[in-house]
Amino acid sequence: MALDKTFNAADAEERLYAAWDRAGAFAAGANAKPGAETFSIMIPPPNVTGVLHMGHAFNNTLQDTLIRWHRMRGFDTLWQPGQDHAGIATQMVVERQLAETQQPGRRELGREAFLDKVWEWKKESGGTIIEQLKRLGASCDWDRNAFTMSGAPNAPEGEEGNFHDAVIKVFVDMYNKGLIYRGKRLVNWDPHFETAISDLEVENTEVDGHMWHFKYPLAGGATYTYVEKDEDGNITLTEERDYISIATTRPETMLGDGAVAVHPSDERYAPIVGQLCEIPVGPKEHRRLIPIITDDYPDPTFGSGAVKITGAHDFNDYEVAKRGNIPMYNLMDTKGAMRADGQPYAEEAAVAQRIANGEETFDEAKIAAMNLVPEAYRGLDRFEARKAVVADITAEGLAVMTTDDDPRLGRRMGGSASEDEGSPIATPLVEAKKIMQPFGDRSKVVIEPMLTDQWFVATDKIVGPALDAVRNGDVQILPEQDKKVYFHWLENIEPWCISRQLWWGHQIPVWYGPQKDVLSDATADYEPYVTFCAASEAEAAKLAKEYYGEQYEIGFNRDADLQNTTHWIDENREGIDLFRDPDVLDTWFSSGLWPIGTLGWPEQTEALDKYFPTSVLITGFDIIFFWVARMMMMQYAVVDQKPFDTVYVHALVRDEKGKKMSKSLGNVLDPLELIDEYGADAVRFTLASMAAMGRDLKLSTARIQGYRNFGTKLWNAHRFAEMNGVFDGEAAQKRCTGCVQVVTPAATLNKWIVGETARVREEVDQALSNYRFNDAASALYAFVWGKVCDWYVELSKPLLQDDAPEAEETRETMAWVLDQCLILLHPIMPFITEELWQTTAKREKMLIHADWPTYRLADHLDEAADRELNWVITLIENIRSARAQMHVPAGLKVPLLMTDIDAAGQAAWARNETMIKRLARVESLDKVDTFPKGTASIPAPGATFGLPLEGLIDIDAEKARLQKSLDKLNKEIGGLNGRLNNPKFAASAPEDVVAEARQNLAERQSEADQLQAALDRLAEMA
Repeated sequence: MALDKTFNAADAEERLYAAWDRAGAFAAGANAKPGAETFSIMIPPPNVTGVLHMGHAFNNTLQDTLIRWHRMRGFDTLWQPGQDHAGIATQMVVERQLAETQQPGRRELGREAFLDKVWEWKKESGGTIIEQLKRLGASCDWDRNAFTMSGAPNAPEGEEGNFHDAVIKVFVDMYNKGLIYRGKRLVNWDPHFETAISDLEVENTEVDGHMWHFKYPLAGGATYTYVEKDEDGNITLTEERDYISIATTRPETMLGDGAVAVHPSDERYAPIVGQLCEIPVGPKEHRRLIPIITDDYPDPTFGSGAVKITGAHDFNDYEVAKRGNIPMYNLMDTKGAMRADGQPYAEEAAVAQRIANGEETFDEAKIAAMNLVPEAYRGLDRFEARKAVVADITAEGLAVMTTDDDPRLGRRMGGSASEDEGSPIATPLVEAKKIMQPFGDRSKVVIEPMLTDQWFVATDKIVGPALDAVRNGDVQILPEQDKKVYFHWLENIEPWCISRQLWWGHQIPVWYGPQKDVLSDATADYEPYVTFCAASEAEAAKLAKEYYGEQYEIGFNRDADLQNTTHWIDENREGIDLFRDPDVLDTWFSSGLWPIGTLGWPEQTEALDKYFPTSVLITGFDIIFFWVARMMMMQYAVVDQKPFDTVYVHALVRDEKGKKMSKSLGNVLDPLELIDEYGADAVRFTLASMAAMGRDLKLSTARIQGYRNFGTKLWNAHRFAEMNGVFDGEAAQKRCTGCVQVVTPAATLNKWIVGETARVREEVDQALSNYRFNDAASALYAFVWGKVCDWYVELSKPLLQDDAPEAEETRETMAWVLDQCLILLHPIMPFITEELWQTTAKREKMLIHADWPTYRLADHLDEAADRELNWVITLIENIRSARAQMHVPAGLKVPLLMTDIDAAGQAAWARNETMIKRLARVESLDKVDTFPKGTASIPAPGATFGLPLEGLIDIDAEKARLQKSLDKLNKEIGGLNGRLNNPKFAASAPEDVVAEARQNLAERQSEADQLQAALDRLAEMA
């Protein structure tokens, strides 16, 4: 079938993908040779709510390249696909959909009915990203598609599987081993979704903020001499103070202060360490006193050097409070409003004061129950409470004062609001400054550090094997620099919070019941409760029977909770209802089991035996510790094996200026739109070509368009071959299997191209073996475009003439070379290569399953042919370069001079004279003793040629033109050097701006070097 004029990607991609799918080309083990080694990749599971973005496109292009390469090499391959159930994201989507369609909300529906709605949504809309990955060409084994909620108790038909069973089994086993526990710790709390979230789900954004400065009066009216000194130790300020000054960006949290901390070396506060100071807010008669302590955390050079310690609402304060045994008072409810529960403030404040005085002990339960929010603020939103607290402190005169011309206030030029009157006005010191504010990545509300009861993994008990595996080389992390991130996190690991206050997810398999000593006493307090961790209600009931005794009937009360235990025991005290923990597991807990869960564990399946441990994990640098490290810990903790041999960590896809893609910046590139416009192959080749290890990609549509042109070049080379009978006759018969057998031509040109093909085959294999995707792409680009489509096609034209003795050999060689191009390019550019493969010959099998070549350069390099053709190509390129530099008209045929040439050069010229003259636009060659004035020297191995320019160009005019351009460039280079050498610019400019300036400098310097070389050439001629 004749080739169309151009490749129609829109038509071919869908058709070819369907053909691969129908043929089972992606199935695990497809095209595997007998006894083949396995190669497996677990896809980083995209969220079930996800749509394809450039990060997905990049990540999956690299995975697909490796999978296709190994599959063609005869490995037993598995690319395991699947999706993560994405707790918060999915619940948010479904709740929004219910609101938009005016259906009852989550709480109105109840848990079971709401989960039914989620499963309905998942069936209808949850597979979007799968179809989008197929458009990219991803050759996953879709029949094995996994889901992190498969097999859950309420899963509908079609969602069978045992991933849920695996997750629950791991939780129960780790609980029984003491590796999972429930405790109270500080977590990121999302007041919108009313749940704890992970660090990955927090976006720290710089915003305009304020820092309020307040006075904490010393207890009993005590005073001290406050002394400030400069760097040389000279006293700059001495005053008598009856307070200690602190600064805060969140005044509403002052209500929960447990102490004020200063650094042990801070001499200013040494006289008052150990004394008490008064929190300057709340009813005066009940105002609390808190101790002034020392800790290494405060920075004496920042602010006043004194820090209020609110352990329940700040992560740094939490650590100080733990070290100092300082009570941590929780001020807010789950919606981010000031607490309105508990006892009257006067009673709570009195207890807190006795604790601060050391007169009363405290424990976690007592502190958790206490509400230290005064009645005036109870129930207020946290930001409304902030305004009220600031107003009350200021009204009482406890705000640190300054004048309104203080530049810290952020007013223009530090000017006074009373400039007309001529004297500054006293005003509270409220610094206007940029602060880092944590926002929920989905809720977009300010995240609140909050002390709550959560479930945790005791990571310190399971982290050891994950560290050892990388240290001893069992698991390799590439690039090397990312090992540091991995080690830093694991060596400083905190307990892992695995509970989420959601409904969509794996519900924690723990049931609560009353302590059995209250069963015989109707007046006894039900707390503390007892827990039963089991894989099912039946198993929980069995554990309860063992605990309470066979005489008690065990039931389940789904309406109770840990704060309302009155329904746990029936009136006759003969039956006990257990209450299940309502929380679900963090999705990182279930996805941490991805390598074994997708292969059927806890059953010892054939797939688990064959493909685990997996071969390589390809993932982004941003989830090294969120996912990679957790998979390492979990697989070792559960099956005592590494999850993968290698972790390849890729960088971020940025826009062409190096900026992170963002909807707000309007610089997001949609991979599906790019595929529509340029085709999947161009997008894939662009991403592979830019995948330099450890370096961010700067993606532009111009790059993608350029690689679409590369595909067009390949297509046109095949059309040229078709028009010259390459796909007819004997040559075509030898192409049915892709010409695995290397051709053995006699003509120099054909020997040369066979050697070049063997060379690039080795380069590609070496690059892909080392995850140097960009090196593989670069080698293929240079070979296919430069060596094959340009030089070989051009140089073969005389040999393809019907009367040429080398015609049939050249057709056979060209057929073989073009097949090698298709095979070697296929892992990166699967669609256009498969289309050409199937269109230009009748094949025994599709290209996706073609045999990957193993021929070696050493066996197929003809050194004489290689030397001769490279001599010819170098000479033509140098002539073309000189013509371009000197602005010789492109179509003008020019004379060429020669002063000397060795025997090899003479023979190469004699055999290729016609071609050299035609491609370099040379009309004659004359030997001379010396070059006349105005001759541009053209080097070649073993020879010296010259291009006489007299009469071709105006040398003086050309020198003037080049000098003018060079002067302009040098001015720009000077300006860029000045910016980059300015310490203020390097320190204050955004990283992407500095990087752009450096790139601009490098580009202009390169251009200037070329202009200078041209001027030097002209100077030599003069």
